Order: sequence, then structure tokens, then C-alpha cells
Amino acid sequence: MEGKWLIADRDLNEREGLKWLLKTSSIPVANIFLASNFQEFLILFEQKSPDIVLMELDMIAKEEWSTFRELVQIYDPILLLTSAEATFEKARLAIDLQALDLMIKPFSTAKVKTAYQKASRRFGKSKHEHGSLHTDSNKDITYESLFISQSSNTENYKLSAFQSENKDIVGTLHLFLAEYPFKDLHGIFALSDLVILLFKEHCLDLKEQCQKAIRKWEEDFAESLAIVIHTGNSSGMALHEKYLQTRKILEFTYYKGYRQLFEFNYSQDWEYIDPFLTPPEQRDWIDMLTNLQLDKIKKWLYDEFLQLKDPYPDPGLVRIRLTSILAQIRRFMKTYNLIEDESYEREYRYIFNSILYDTVLYRTVQNLILFIQKIGVGAEESSRNFKQDPIDRGIAFMEANFAKSDLKLEDVAQYVDRNPSYFSHLLISKTGKGFTEALSGIRMKDAKRLLLKTSKPIKEISLLVGYHNANYFSRIFKEMTGISPREFRQTKAHQIKEDLTQSLD
Repeated sequence: MEGKWLIADRDLNEREGLKWLLKTSSIPVANIFLASNFQEFLILFEQKSPDIVLMELDMIAKEEWSTFRELVQIYDPILLLTSAEATFEKARLAIDLQALDLMIKPFSTAKVKTAYQKASRRFGKSKHEHGSLHTDSNKDITYESLFISQSSNTENYKLSAFQSENKDIVGTLHLFLAEYPFKDLHGIFALSDLVILLFKEHCLDLKEQCQKAIRKWEEDFAESLAIVIHTGNSSGMALHEKYLQTRKILEFTYYKGYRQLFEFNYSQDWEYIDPFLTPPEQRDWIDMLTNLQLDKIKKWLYDEFLQLKDPYPDPGLVRIRLTSILAQIRRFMKTYNLIEDESYEREYRYIFNSILYDTVLYRTVQNLILFIQKIGVGAEESSRNFKQDPIDRGIAFMEANFAKSDLKLEDVAQYVDRNPSYFSHLLISKTGKGFTEALSGIRMKDAKRLLLKTSKPIKEISLLVGYHNANYFSRIFKEMTGISPREFRQTKAHQIKEDLTQSLD
């Protein structure tokens, strides 16, 4: 079915190029009209009533936006937008106008042709179905209703959220859902990482409809989806509150993965866990890594992270706990001088990013296990080559094991295969410090970090850095820094506060 097209762009070459691509395509076209500025666009738009509009957003002045929006709402053309600004504001405007696509300049020929094809299919479908698409069905509900609590919304809606693990295909997902024949659908809202659907309160088969939609999606696309359905009592609950609860439930994909449909009727709370390894856990990790007990490490990680049940811990705390484990692995890498190898460093950064940003916990744990296996091989090779300086190896060993209160000179000397007296002599010659002073320095460095970065009590910190007696720890700390641990924490905190105040002034 042939349609009328209106292409509006200030750049002559862009206009002619877009027209040429359309004419040389297989898309049936009745007429192509060109506008070089907003005034020409208005005249052609009102005279020709185009079916499809390709519009450069940047040609619309701020004071002309209301006019353009009203025209789009009244005449309801299929809208393709272009812009030279890859900003959130442009994306928000495109979503607000229910545009089929937003192309950022310079765009490729393939991208333009794909957009043309989508517009042509939409035009043909709308003609056959007599305008049965849902894309304009949410005019009485705005994005602000989702993001801001508003008491003016008296009508109740059921809410569902569709999210793909691949955030780059939200536009495709939005188009798919807009064209899917939902019943009792009231509105569709495309966000940066998901699509929200509102259904009339009398909709009784919402779960069944969503299940059918996800099956259809999987037939057409290879990307996995997670769907959340808010089934709670709608009475008296603002749309904004439903949206926040639904978004929180989507975080359960971290534990359960995608290709899931979550149905809930109340706001679930996360369980609190201590995100940091306890001193016994730290010692376990040191022993497992030192002895390369890979099977034991794998079982520890599986038991700790992959056997979780409702109520689940806050994903943020789980990520912190994983970084605590990674800190032990980092010390192990230093012990065997693996941080000097760029390939291990690159893998380490990859694991760190996986812990922070991966959307599924299982994947992060698997990545971590594979990384530990790889550095285990590297550590064995490093031991065989024995290329490390005994003092560097000894200090690295001390940095990895300082939390052991019974760590002795003999332990370190045995590790580097040297006589204790000879190792002590080498240590003093190279660093100017004896074993006790060097170990205390390492422990105090970590104690300072814990005092500043955590709110842990001093007694617990003394245990974490290798001292069973908190009073003895405080005395050593004061001897080396001139102030007590408590004074150090208070002084530094006050100093940071003053620096922040001055920077704000």
C-alpha cells in the first residue's frame, strides 16, 4: 500500500540523500515531499496530510514545540526522527512523541533503510487493522505519573514491565509490544532499560496475555526477556508506587535470570547480610588460595551465592561481598607477582566489572571460578620459575597473610625458601626495617583504611589486621602514627568534612 512521505531536514544533501534512498528502495511510495525549515514543514503537513514523517528534531525551535506536538497528536502520522545530538533529552522527546525510531547523525544507509522498512510495515498494518495500534492509547497518562507521586490519578491500572537483558533493543521491544494485540491495554511507556504496560483494572487474563507475548517474542527474536506483573490491590496506590515496586522485583533477575515471569502482590524487602568477609573466612580464603584448593573454592562459592533462597539479600551487598573475595585474590596475585602480567590484569579488571555490572549472579560466579583457575596455573608456573626476588615475594606474602595473628618470621622465610636469619638480614638491607616493623607497617596501613572507610568498632578492626588484643593494637598504632585509632578516625573525618566544606564554598 502506497503512502505519502514528508522529509524535513535543513541540510540539502541530507534531504536529497534521504529522498534518494526512499525512491530506490522497494517500499511503495505515493508521493515524497521535502521541507527545508519548520515553516515549510507546517505548510506541507497541513496541505498534504502525509502518512509518514521523517523529521529533523533540531530544526524545531523551543517555542515551536507545542505546535509540532499538537499536529502530531491530531493527525497521528507515523513518525521517524533524526538528530545530531545523542542526548537523553532528544531520546525523551522521541519517546514522548511516540516516534517509531530516532536516528542519530551521521547515520548509515543500512540504519535508514531499516527505519524505512519499519515505517512501511507500520503503515500497512495500520491500514489493514483500521488504526488498532496501541501507541497513542496513553495520552491521558504521562511519564511524570510513573516517576512522580501524583494524587490526581484516581483511575486504577494493572501494571506489567518487560525487560530484556540487552538494553540496546528497548526500541525494538517497544515496537513489538505496541503492535502486539493486547486486550484491555491502556498505555505503553518505553524507558531507557524496559517497557511499562498499563492495563485496565478489569483485565482478568493479564498473566496469560503476557505469557503469550513472551512466547511470540521468543519466536521472532533471540533475546531473552523478564516480565513482572503487579497483581496487588490497586485501590489507593499511586501509579508511581506501583512502578517503584515493579522495578524492585525486576532486580530478582540477578538471582533467577531472564526468561522468567514474576508475579507479585506485595513489596518484598531484601534480607541484610554482612558484605565483608569475617576474619575466619579471610583465613579460609588465604588457605584455599595458597594451597590451590580449587574444588573447595568452587564449593564455597556455590554454597555462598548459588543456594540463596527467599528472602534474598540486597544485590548491592552481594556485589560488595564478591569484591571482598576479589581483594583476597588480589593479594594472592601480588604474592606470585601476577599483577605484572598484562593478561592477568586485563582478566582481573574484567572480573571486577562483572561483579559490579553483570545482571545475573550465576554468570559472575562462573567468571570468578574460571579466573581463579587461571591464576592458579599462573601461580604454579611462577613458583617453578622462581624468578621473584625473595624480599619482594616475602613482602607480598606478608601483605596477603598479615591478618593471621600468629604470622612469624619463620613462616615467611620458609615460604621464600631462605634461612630466617638470612631473610631478616636481606629485609633490613633492602627496606631498612626488620620483620616486626615491616609487618606492623602493613597491618597499620590496612587498619587506617578500615578506620576511614568503615564504621567497624576498633576491637573488630584489631582482629581484622591480626591483633587479638585491642589494647595492644591501639598502643602499636599510637607508636607508629602518634595518635590513637579513635583520634585518627575522628581527626581524618573532621578533616575530610572541612575539605568538603571549603570546596563547596
